[in-house]
Amino acid sequence: MKRVLQFATIVALCGATLPAVAQQASDSAVVPGQAFLAQWDLDGDGQVTLAEARSHRADIFVMFDSDGDGGFSAEELAGIDDFKQAQLEAGMGPGHQRPEGMTARPGMGRGMGQGQGMGQGMAGQGFFAPAADQMRALDFDGDGRVTQAEFVAGTERWFARRERTGDGVVTLADFGPRGRN
Repeated sequence: MKRVLQFATIVALCGATLPAVAQQASDSAVVPGQAFLAQWDLDGDGQVTLAEARSHRADIFVMFDSDGDGGFSAEELAGIDDFKQAQLEAGMGPGHQRPEGMTARPGMGRGMGQGQGMGQGMAGQGFFAPAADQMRALDFDGDGRVTQAEFVAGTERWFARRERTGDGVVTLADFGPRGRN
């Protein structure tokens, strides 16, 4: 029952971004990165700063830390996996903005991982990796538990994988084929 309530809470919290994502889905022109900016650009200025990313990741941690103890339990990590699966079933997740008829490069599945192994053909990596596996990299003190401070401290590495233009912010220019930059 607790996981059902957690999932319902997550869905409700994410509902604020769904109208923007739904509008994008109905638009005929797909703009790579538009859904990302709708969720992560907290002040609406068309760019995501490292500070915004840290703030949003802190909020995400709180959203999944259902018992509020400041660390992820095995049950909470399973809730993250359930959420990711629900995103995929709802047509969200990596590659969801790909125009009809556009296929991924061989070996990259449905991914939008910019070469980071985020494709369906790379099951077990990136978005498709179990949350427990993903969190191990954030357990900086090696105590077997990821705290909010550790989760937020991982933002720099997370941000660097997305910020490809070297200007210190993530904008639409950071998405799409690498050759465009």
